Amino acid sequence: MAQPLAFVLDVPETPGDQGQEPSPYDESEVHDSFHQLIQEQSRWVAEEGLELQQREPGAPGSGHETLLGPEGAPVHSTATLRILASMPSRTIGRSRGAIISQYYNRTVRLRRRSSRPLLGDVVTRSARPSIRLYDLELDPAAQEVEEKQNLLVKELQGLSAAQRDHMLRGMPLSLAEKRGLREKSQTPRGRRRGQPGRGGLFSCCSRLRYACILASHRLGLVLLSGLHALTPWRYALKRIGGQFGSSVLSYFLFLKTLVAFNALLLLPLLAFVVGVQAAFPPDPGPGPRPACTGLELLTGAGCFTHTVMYYGYYSNATLNQPCGHPLEGGQCRPRAGGLPYNMPLAYLFTVGVAFFVTCITLVYSMAHAFGESYRVGSTSGVHAITVFCSWDYKVTQRRASRLQHDNIRTRLKELLAEWQLRQSTRSVFGRLQQVAVLGLVWLLCLGTVLGCAAAVHAFSELMLQDPVAAGQEVALLALPLVVCLLNLGVPYLYRCLAALEPHDSPVLEVYVAVCRNLVLKMVTLGVLCYHWLGRRVGALQDQCWEDFVGQELYRFVVLDFLFILLDTLFGELVWRVISEKKTKTRRKPEFDIARNVLELIYGQTLTWLGVLFSPLLPAVQIVKLLLLFQVKKTSLLANCQAPRRPWLASHMSTVFLSLLCFPSFLGAAVFLCCAVWQVKPSSMCGPFRSLDTMYGAGTAWVHHLEAAGPRLSWLPWVHRHLVENTFFIFLLSALLLAVIYFNIQVVRGQRKVICLLKEQISHEGEDKIFLINKLHSVYERKERKERDERSRCAGRLGKEES
Repeated sequence: MAQPLAFVLDVPETPGDQGQEPSPYDESEVHDSFHQLIQEQSRWVAEEGLELQQREPGAPGSGHETLLGPEGAPVHSTATLRILASMPSRTIGRSRGAIISQYYNRTVRLRRRSSRPLLGDVVTRSARPSIRLYDLELDPAAQEVEEKQNLLVKELQGLSAAQRDHMLRGMPLSLAEKRGLREKSQTPRGRRRGQPGRGGLFSCCSRLRYACILASHRLGLVLLSGLHALTPWRYALKRIGGQFGSSVLSYFLFLKTLVAFNALLLLPLLAFVVGVQAAFPPDPGPGPRPACTGLELLTGAGCFTHTVMYYGYYSNATLNQPCGHPLEGGQCRPRAGGLPYNMPLAYLFTVGVAFFVTCITLVYSMAHAFGESYRVGSTSGVHAITVFCSWDYKVTQRRASRLQHDNIRTRLKELLAEWQLRQSTRSVFGRLQQVAVLGLVWLLCLGTVLGCAAAVHAFSELMLQDPVAAGQEVALLALPLVVCLLNLGVPYLYRCLAALEPHDSPVLEVYVAVCRNLVLKMVTLGVLCYHWLGRRVGALQDQCWEDFVGQELYRFVVLDFLFILLDTLFGELVWRVISEKKTKTRRKPEFDIARNVLELIYGQTLTWLGVLFSPLLPAVQIVKLLLLFQVKKTSLLANCQAPRRPWLASHMSTVFLSLLCFPSFLGAAVFLCCAVWQVKPSSMCGPFRSLDTMYGAGTAWVHHLEAAGPRLSWLPWVHRHLVENTFFIFLLSALLLAVIYFNIQVVRGQRKVICLLKEQISHEGEDKIFLINKLHSVYERKERKERDERSRCAGRLGKEES
């Protein structure tokens, strides 16, 4: 048996070479260096006279078949294994380590230009085999190795902390070796810092200052960790993902995203509208204010009406002190020397900017989710990566390791279920039957949607004909109660109809349920928007219709939350109790992803619709979402079971954000644009009471700038040609569509190139197998020829002896 050869790469150092060495991360230079080193190694092997070793004489040598081992793996000869070990794909790591060492040594020599030892010569160990063999060949004695390591430590001690960290970071060493060198180089420096010759001891003020800095740093870290621990989804998301899979986890991730969107919408409103108006409250109107009875938490009326909660409380003047002059033409004349803060303009611009920032954030989140789920060259479905590369070795706690174990197990179940789904096929007759059933169920669902829309419209007209008297705010809950009952009952009807559909994929089943619930809720909201802006505005000409719309949306948000709690109680808890007590199956209900996600989208749409009429409605939505997270998490862990058919929800987050963007946010933006540009504001309340439209506040401000002087004449020009001119909007829309089209084409081209590269990789593997088989055939022919020669020689010797 031949001993394995230890290849030692001789990397010469040229003293006279003063040129700039290429970086090891430069692909072309690294590739050339790889080729050069491989050629040097091959030349060295040829000079040593390395020959292909033959197999034993007793080995079978007839035929051209590849030998198989006990487990079916091909068994190659020693010479073949040696050639395979010398292939570029197997020596590229060692060659790269040699290049890094060579680059590092030359860089240090060019930087220092002194006679001190090079840093690369005192490296004792390395993560690369070639560096380790190279150093052991040069320094066989352990004592000499220790001396050179001490020289390296002394050299590091003469550097500053930043230079030392940068140099250690660039060394091709393991983390443990870098940590040891850092500790050895820091300890003597601390001793020298305390010597009198190097500046003396620290003074009391310096010690106090350093102690304060360290204490403040530690306090900041403790506060950050405490804030991170206070988040309700710190461990809950990992537990849910490990126990119920990525499909149920996508609901809670979507809820977390909605909390962030509402916080982003609320912050500018609090800073520029609510906070400013609360600091400078308007004059109270005539008459006594209603007392709080507690019913306002449901109706939103009563004592909540004359607060910063609703549109009618906000002033229509430049805020300073309370108005000292009577109203003239509906405008409050400010006193001299007051704060120049135009509340109508601030109200309009803040809501517009908040919506614009939300739109940009939503589009960016959707694009990011699209890139994550539909990543070019994605490795989704590769089971080996999940098995061998999923474990996080930084996890040390038992609870965290158990959660990670559950996550990997559930991930493997989902991958296997997706693979089985791809393998299954359906006959032509089965497909026709499935299409017929789907068409019938969709007709029934659309008929149900039309019936619900007609019922909501009829009931809203009835409420419009019989106005609610003062002091009977409970009757205002009738319309939200009817809509919430429909939104609660119709999804259960959809689930019963979905039981008739023969869906092969659980993903398709969820998508179909989401589409049906989305159509129901969007049609209902469309009817309600027509009722609020089309009918209520005409019926409440002498009243503050904006306050009524804000209160109506507040009632919808609150009652929607209460009905979700009731559905969670009776739909999940009571069902689990009945199944455990009365039935023998003890089967818990599954978490309905489609219905719960559409409830989130419906509630967020109500918040966006009402932010113009109730600036604090996003705060109510945040509280609702946080409570909903705790309730749904507790109910899920106690009352629900994991899906019986595991499936991979790789695109669910992208689909949810797309539905939130296009039907929900786009519909709310159209509703608010109609309210700002088309509908006349109330003449009794609000910051736009003296204007024909809310947009008129911006036009009035532009006219005021024109009269202020020629220095601000460019602002009216910008407003006239870029804001009011529709051509600029069309141009921006065309540019946006062009950018989207080009990005789509680029992604398609990248996918096509990646497919071609994958085919090329597969062909390269086939070429290697072909070359190995050819190599075996060459060995076998050579062995047969030698055996024939030996047999002929033996026969000739036998004849001569005879």
